[in-house]
Amino acid sequence: MPANLSGTWDMVSNVNFEGYMVALGVDFPTRKIASMLKPQKVIKQDGDCFTIQTLSTLKNYECSFKTGEEFEEVTKGMDNRTSKAASLHSVNSIYVYVLGKL
Repeated sequence: MPANLSGTWDMVSNVNFEGYMVALGVDFPTRKIASMLKPQKVIKQDGDCFTIQTLSTLKNYECSFKTGEEFEEVTKGMDNRTSKAASLHSVNSIYVYVLGKL
């Protein structure tokens, strides 16, 4: 049974975040600002359903999804991009994969 990941989590590192944002087409000024942020993630889990709030000094946003199902994500914290995503919940981690822009 996967662990309940509910709680408040602080970003420790963001390895290659700049490269990730370049690949997504995020503009230069937004990339520079986003690279300096250390947002908190507030995770609320109810079985396979998750709500993740991203809290930063720049913007806050929230997404909700059920693991194993595709969902629409709007990156209000970065560039207001709407994308299709999916997630996988393992023993002690949750992985969210961006599948492409809508």
